[in-house]
Amino acid sequence: MLNRQSALFSKLPAGVSAMKSAYFLCLTAISILALSGCASYKPAPLERAPNLAASVSTLIQASGGPVTVQDLDRLVLANNPDLRAARAKAGIGRAQIIEADLLPNPQIAASYPFFAGGPSGVDSFSAGLSQDLKSILLRPAKREIAENAAAEIDAALLWQEWQTIGKARLLFVDIISSERAGKLIERTRKLLRERFDLTTAAANQGNATLAALAPDLVAAGDIQKSFDDLERTQLNRRHQLNALIGLAPDALLRLAGADEAPRIDAARIRRDLGDLADRRPDLIALQYGYRSEDAKLRQAILSQFPNVTIGLTGGRDSSGIYSLGPQVSFDLPVFDHNEGAIARESATREELNREFNARLTAAIGEIGALLSEQALLARQLAALEPRLKQARSIAKQSEPAFKQGLLDERTYVDTQVAQSSLEQEKIALQQAMLEGQVTLATLTGAGMPRITIEPEAPPADVLGIFQNK
Repeated sequence: MLNRQSALFSKLPAGVSAMKSAYFLCLTAISILALSGCASYKPAPLERAPNLAASVSTLIQASGGPVTVQDLDRLVLANNPDLRAARAKAGIGRAQIIEADLLPNPQIAASYPFFAGGPSGVDSFSAGLSQDLKSILLRPAKREIAENAAAEIDAALLWQEWQTIGKARLLFVDIISSERAGKLIERTRKLLRERFDLTTAAANQGNATLAALAPDLVAAGDIQKSFDDLERTQLNRRHQLNALIGLAPDALLRLAGADEAPRIDAARIRRDLGDLADRRPDLIALQYGYRSEDAKLRQAILSQFPNVTIGLTGGRDSSGIYSLGPQVSFDLPVFDHNEGAIARESATREELNREFNARLTAAIGEIGALLSEQALLARQLAALEPRLKQARSIAKQSEPAFKQGLLDERTYVDTQVAQSSLEQEKIALQQAMLEGQVTLATLTGAGMPRITIEPEAPPADVLGIFQNK
């Protein structure tokens, strides 16, 4: 093989082998320079082990004591698995900005046809260096698209964090409120069970009929079912709350009182509805998305500009004459004026405009509905207070009367059950109010800073060349 190659090169004109070696050395040098800035690959195996903490003390931001609402917010932000995964998208946005800043590499073209025969001559060669101008024209729009897309990702992540915090707060309120209700149900269940046992014993002794036993049986069964349903619901809520903070399902999570749930001023909420779009992260994300799409439309309009490539080319022909001069190539915009891309981006921008308005309209409607519900709950709670006060007074008086034998056991239990029912009703109304307040805090972006997104106007002198098209 080597002998055949040597023989082949020996038949070429003098100097060709030396020029060939120099040519390949030049290509090798260019390749080394091009590869010197390349990144290297590193494998990253998937994390196959579940990341669930066995106890609260091992979580980030865990205080060790009973968890308050503020503690819960910090635990969710630091340990929620979905939020950890979502934060990786922020790196994609930053990478897109870097990519938008880069210009395409200049192109080098070279040729070296060997002189094979004919009248005496020399080997010819040519080389050229060119750069695409259109990419330079589109670079500002590309960067604006990437910057707004990255800001949209950040705002969307903030909205996901805010919603997750709101969900955790709702579970917190429901668990605490249901624990209070569970104590009342347990007390009522004990009273009704004792009355049922007494009635059963009396029926066995012939001192009571089955007609007297039946209501006690139904009441005891109903309260037992309520207790079982609440127990299952509470277990499910605790599992959900543990999952939100990256805690194992059966790990113990001690919660503090629910008095720290956010309180919302209805009058202030109504006053601040005008700048809702400047506080809610999802609405801010939509504004950044609209602004990015507006830049895409401008990029599509600018892309009507013919693709021009300029450069420098030179070389030597077979007669030994050297040449050097500029080179220009461009597309002829005969068939394609980028109408399809312009129509697509224009329609997408209008779609985002409608989506933003629809989301804003829905948010204001939801907030208004919740405020009306809060007002109704407040009226119902105020109307309940006199009845509850009266039931407490009767139940308090019935206890010593029962102990003194002045009141029969059935009447005593009925007064206690009536008070317990009203107490549970009050807890349910308070729970509904707290749930509404937590939801309002999420919907209004309570505590979020005000951010105004103003779309940048495109440069008139750049787009003016296409206004007549």
